[in-house]
Amino acid sequence: MLKTDFLVIGSGIAGLTYALKTARAFPHKKITIITKTQADETNTKYAQGGIAGVWDANNDSYEKHIDDTLIAGDGLCNKAIVALVVKEGPERIKEIINYGAEFDKDAAGAYSLGKEGGHSENRILHHKDITGKEMERALLAQLNALPNIDLLNHCFVVDLITQHHLGYLVTKSSLDITCYGVYVLNLQLNKIQKIVAKIILLASGGCGQAYRTTTNPKIATGDGIAMVYRAKGKIENMEFIQFHPTALFEPGISPSFLITEAVRGDGGILRNKSGEAFMEQYDARKDLAPRDIVARAIDNEMKRTGTEHVYLDCRHMGKEKFIHHFPNIYNKCLSIGIDIEEQMIPVAPAAHYSCGGIKTDEWGRTSIKNLYACGESASTGLHGANRLASNSLLEAMVFAHRCFLHSSEQIEQLSYAEQLPDWNTMGTSEPREMILITQSLKELQQIMSDYVGIVRTDIRLERAMKRLDLLFVETEELYKSTKISPQLCELRNLITVGYLIVKGAQFRKESRGLHFNTDHPLKSVILQDMIL
Repeated sequence: MLKTDFLVIGSGIAGLTYALKTARAFPHKKITIITKTQADETNTKYAQGGIAGVWDANNDSYEKHIDDTLIAGDGLCNKAIVALVVKEGPERIKEIINYGAEFDKDAAGAYSLGKEGGHSENRILHHKDITGKEMERALLAQLNALPNIDLLNHCFVVDLITQHHLGYLVTKSSLDITCYGVYVLNLQLNKIQKIVAKIILLASGGCGQAYRTTTNPKIATGDGIAMVYRAKGKIENMEFIQFHPTALFEPGISPSFLITEAVRGDGGILRNKSGEAFMEQYDARKDLAPRDIVARAIDNEMKRTGTEHVYLDCRHMGKEKFIHHFPNIYNKCLSIGIDIEEQMIPVAPAAHYSCGGIKTDEWGRTSIKNLYACGESASTGLHGANRLASNSLLEAMVFAHRCFLHSSEQIEQLSYAEQLPDWNTMGTSEPREMILITQSLKELQQIMSDYVGIVRTDIRLERAMKRLDLLFVETEELYKSTKISPQLCELRNLITVGYLIVKGAQFRKESRGLHFNTDHPLKSVILQDMIL
């Protein structure tokens, strides 16, 4: 058994920011970060576009950023949360600049501010087209200098430890559910360990791998969300899955390569197979409409013309300028034979971001005691029914800071739980056929992509639920009879996440933001979060 004061699950920008602040504030306490692969393999690493913040006071304002966020969220944002994130955001950005993160500047030395869909002003700070990777680099460099942080790679969290594991009945109605730590599959030692902690932060990322086509890395399997749901914690708004409008179209390639929204912010134009610029038919903001509108427009054009993709036209943008701003995208396109000066880029929507997740309050507290959540795994109230571009890194940093502030006040009052049971492997054996897991994963991704995608119907959702029920039964039987593996745990978590997405979509008898159901095309006058 390993004991630690603060346990951080996940090594993206949310987890690293929290760990860094905590380690500096409590130099004599132990902070442990666990990640299921390498420390830098996170959704943060793949965030291209940038981080939004009010930086140019002469042309921008908090009110404008707040309004843009509320409009994108389509009536379901928590206005108080939006205000605090927008107003606290610039200070958090200054902090990461002080940590060493470098953002692009113009010839005069001022920060070069980009503009993306849904934003009324230029307010996106960026580092070329690898902003998330640069921010993560700066944080890891700071963390490596601190002696009271342990970073454990290749450790897969299986479940949260609560009263349930002590033999008590725990239900959704229980008011005192408490998290004491986690069971972890240490892949290097090939055994399950207990990690006991006073404070646990879940920063485990999103769930894009529930879909066949996604921009998310292989690790994005919704582990934290599924664990909290199994522990009877509150989950909300899972029906709002954001599909990024412009992923590079490469059949059979997963994850999909992201073409950042900043390309359209710099002048890229979406065209259909006939070369027509079609976005003006769908929204007055054209190519810079919010992501839900652009993704549905592309989906409709693809269905209308019978094609598998549309095109992003960058030929008029200038090769030198494009290479300067988007070197990673330029090189990727060139590697598959596309010269952006001569050819248009084939793009199609791909699952990108979960706007729902583990329900938290303004301090990042979940409904389970001693358990905090931030980053994509959390539902803070900022995004509502649709996330505004480049608000995710901002939210992660703001709420990592707020989780740090609140948990710092609690730590001295808490003690370790004693006599927690070891993981029980009795009655299990080594899996004999991995195809039972790999094939179920393919089925899950096909079900979610075909029935629970950008456009939904009641009958599609009903079919999805019936098929997920069967997958759930089969997988639970496998889970009970075989020894734990990361592949089995990820499948189990993705089935849970798929169920939550479908159930939320079935409850929502309207079309709002990222959830569009042709059987309920109008918005309801009653606004509500769907808590599961």
